[in-house]
Formats: sequence, C-alpha cells, structure tokens
Amino acid sequence: MRLTGADILVECLLEQGVDTIFGFPGGAVLNIYDSLYKYKDRIKHYLTSHEQGAAHAADGYARASGKVGVCLATSGPGATNLVTGIATAYMDSVPMVAITGNVALNLIGKDSFQEVDITGITMPITKHNFMVKRVEDLADIVRRAFQIAQQGRPGPVLIDIPKDITVHECEYERRAISPPKIDALVANGAIEEALALIHNAEKPMIYAGGGVIAAEAADELLELAVKINAPVTLSLMGMGAFPATHELYTGMIGMHGTKASNLAVTQCDLLIAIGARFSDRVVSKLDRFAPKAKILHIDIDEAEVNKNVQAAHYIVGDVKAVLTKINHELKPKDRSEWLSHVMALKAKQQPPGNGGELTPRYILEKIYELTGGEAIIATEVGQHQIWTAQHYKFTKPRSLITSGGLGTMGFGLGASIGASIACPGKRVINIAGDGSFRMNLNELATAVEYNLPVIVVIMNNHALGMVRQWQSLFYDRRYSQTTLDRQTDFVKVAEAFGAVGFNLAAREDVEKVLKEALALNRTVVINCEIDRDHKVWPMVPPGAALEDVIVDESDLL
Repeated sequence: MRLTGADILVECLLEQGVDTIFGFPGGAVLNIYDSLYKYKDRIKHYLTSHEQGAAHAADGYARASGKVGVCLATSGPGATNLVTGIATAYMDSVPMVAITGNVALNLIGKDSFQEVDITGITMPITKHNFMVKRVEDLADIVRRAFQIAQQGRPGPVLIDIPKDITVHECEYERRAISPPKIDALVANGAIEEALALIHNAEKPMIYAGGGVIAAEAADELLELAVKINAPVTLSLMGMGAFPATHELYTGMIGMHGTKASNLAVTQCDLLIAIGARFSDRVVSKLDRFAPKAKILHIDIDEAEVNKNVQAAHYIVGDVKAVLTKINHELKPKDRSEWLSHVMALKAKQQPPGNGGELTPRYILEKIYELTGGEAIIATEVGQHQIWTAQHYKFTKPRSLITSGGLGTMGFGLGASIGASIACPGKRVINIAGDGSFRMNLNELATAVEYNLPVIVVIMNNHALGMVRQWQSLFYDRRYSQTTLDRQTDFVKVAEAFGAVGFNLAAREDVEKVLKEALALNRTVVINCEIDRDHKVWPMVPPGAALEDVIVDESDLL
C-alpha cells in the first residue's frame, strides 16, 4: 500500500495493538488527526483538557493495564506540556510512547512558529527518542519505539514527526508484531550463589519494588516469601506486589515506612531486594542502612546494581524468570525465631484509634471496606499519598497508581482517567490533596465528557500539607507559603464541570456519602475537611537512619 506518513503512523499503532490514544490537536499534527478521524472506528482518541493531562492519562492507562500508553501533542508548547508527564513515566519505569508534531524539516532550527527541540529536551527523561527525517523510516521507528518502551526495564519513548513527513507518501507493508523479548535467564552459577546466601541466612528480609509488578511476578514473590519464611516490606512503587493482608507483610519501608519494616531491615542478616532501586526515600542514612545484612539484589536493569547500595551478590534478569528458578531450587529452613521477633515488632505498631474526628485513616479504611479492596486507587502527591499507602490494604498488582520517583503533584486525576479507560467496570478513586488537585482539576471536564465514574476524594486541609509538616517539625513553624486559605468551593467547581460534588466534614457522614458516590455512575468529587495539622507518621527525620523512625512529635523532644 502507498500511504501518507500520517496514515502509516496510525497503521503502525494498529499493528502494535493500540486502540486508545490521549491527546490534544494543533497545527503540526493536523494530518495525524485527520488520519485518526478516518480510523476512528478502530482507535479511540480521548481529548484531554491539557497535554500534561494526556501524558498522565497515558501513564495511568499503562500502569493499570500493563500495556503501552500512547499520547499525542502538537509542536512547541504542546510538546513541552508533555514533558512533566514523560518524566513521571520515566522515573517510575512506565511503558509509554509520546508522539509529537514539529515544524516542517526545512524550518527546523530557524526558530519557526511553535518550534522546539523536543528530542533535545526529553533526552534525559526517555529511554530513547526519535526525530523522523524520512517518511520511509517512519514505520520502522514506530515499531522500534514500542519495542524499546516494553523491553527490559520499561519506560517512555518519544517520536517527533515534522509536519511534512505526515504528508509525504511511501510504500507501507503491514507486519505482525513480536512479543517483547524477555531477557535471557542468567547462568546457573549466579542462581546457585543466591541460593547459598538465602540458605545460610538466619534473618532474611525481602524488600520488593515496582519491578515485581512490571515483571508480573507477584505470585513468584509470594511463593518465595512463604518458602523461606521471610517478612516482606515494599517500596511505595511496590504496593500491591505482595498482599498487604498477608501475615508476612510488615508494611512500607523508608521515610514514612512502618517501624516494624525499618527495624527489621536494620536487624536482618540478608536483605533480598527484588525489582527495587534503593532510592533515598527508602535508604535514608546510607552508612546505617541494613548494617548487619548481606544484600542480594535482583533487577532487570544492571545500571541499578551497586548504584546506591553495594550488593554482596546480584542477578540481572527478568524478575519473574529469576524467582521461578530460585523457587524451584529452594530448600525449606526453619526461621521461626526471627519471624516471631519481626511479628512482635509488627504487633507493637498498631496505630491508635481514630477517635471521633474525621481523619484520613478513617476515610481510607472506609473506602477499602466499601469497595472490598477491589478499587483502583490513584493519588496525587503529598500527605494524602502516604496516608493512602499506609491505610489502604493493597492486595493486588496495578491497584495503586501513584507518582513515586518524580512526585508529580497534579498526576492523579489524569492517571485516574487513563486507568478508568483501561479497566472498564473497575471503580477508580483518586485520593487528592487540595493543593495537588488544583494543579490539574481542569481534567474534570475530560472525565465528565467521557462519562467516566472516577471518584476524587480531596483530603482538604487548606494547606500544602507535606511541606507544612516539615515546616512544623524542622523550621520552627514558619509556614512560608504553605497555608491555602483560598475561597475555592470544590463542590461548586465539580458541578460547574458537570460532575457531582459532596462536602464531608463529619465522621458519621463518611459511609453515607461514600455509598452514594459509589452508587453513581458519574464523575464525583468529595471534599473532605480534615485538620490542617494532621501529620504523616511514622517519619524518619532528615539525616537520620531507618532505625531512628519516630512515631509522633513526642519522639522529637
């Protein structure tokens, strides 16, 4: 077939199994949008309110489904508006293909209208990026982009297409896609050394991250933990990789991790890190991290090995394949004394009761109860994000959609839209703070337009809560620009966009309002008035070690 570049692009998207794309049109992509109009019965385009919303929606779609998310923007400001969303996906290893238009080739480099060097801008935040300079290369570039996005450690890839490339014609031949290549399993010697470390350990601890979810290896992780009787802690990105209801689960690790997890990591003699990267929010004070432990690191990305923490032994490979091999060879060993000790630590960390006030914990526990734990939970970034990780019991992979590495305020609503489209029939609930929600609340228009039953629960403390918490604890209560005494009425905002709004100020109304919201098949915003000085506990103070975790302000005195 002889096709235009625009039609070749859409045909290649169909080759890759793409049926959903998020974007916003403009001059440089007019031909692509004209092609999407012709193919509208085969690819559904979702028009967001802003290009950043399109990137976050593609990200949420990918996280919820495991498929590649696709977003499309025009040149110049359209392309740069994708950058935060691309960086978010890059930091959290999310497979995404971002397509941008650009000015015609003969105008490149001449400061033309709406021209920007988007490949240069995104080079540090993509696995790879391309500028298409010949229409004959377009099909192979698209195929290669999808392969790179999925293969190995997933991540975003950008394709920049000058406008004249979308007009030019060339021969196109449809190809069947090959499944992403899974990296070959490492040599048996590496497995044997790992088995020896595990067998010789008296106090093993498992620390798992988002790589377990990306590798679809949750079952293998559970099998490993049960076989070796090891407690399990998760990073924020690993939530759902191991069921939070399991007796071996000790909670999140790190700055806002549980005391049981942080102490167990400090006391263990073998730390098995699986699909995790030892970020600063996990490790805290490096020279006192897991001081008694040998570290066994299993990860698909060799660049993460010995980057932040030195490993006694490591295996680079697909987590699912590696764990399958290890589990097959494992021999049982009694570790009841260690396990009893860790479970005693876990028993001591039960939080105090909610009292009679409206607290984030009570709201989140009630959401879990009323949804049976079957909802997809997205978050913005801040205190509400950590409360969600602490108080909602994630039992399945891909049930938490959150910006971990970049910490992108304004991420959650766009991501909720993508997740809702990826998983029709699933309830998607976005836990937000009032500061984060304001950043991209324009995407309410998108959710309403497409009749998406997304529920936004705003933990409204009239503050930039996480920053205020630091100012309270470490800056002598100098609340510089973190108090949000604005007059925004979120219920009226919701109604103005065509959504349903509720105000929630009393604990006794929580169940009634949540039930009503869940019964509606519409976009809903619930404004929850919580105390401005309600803090996130536990917390590891800056410069402290994991074992120095504090559980309330009295520990600072």
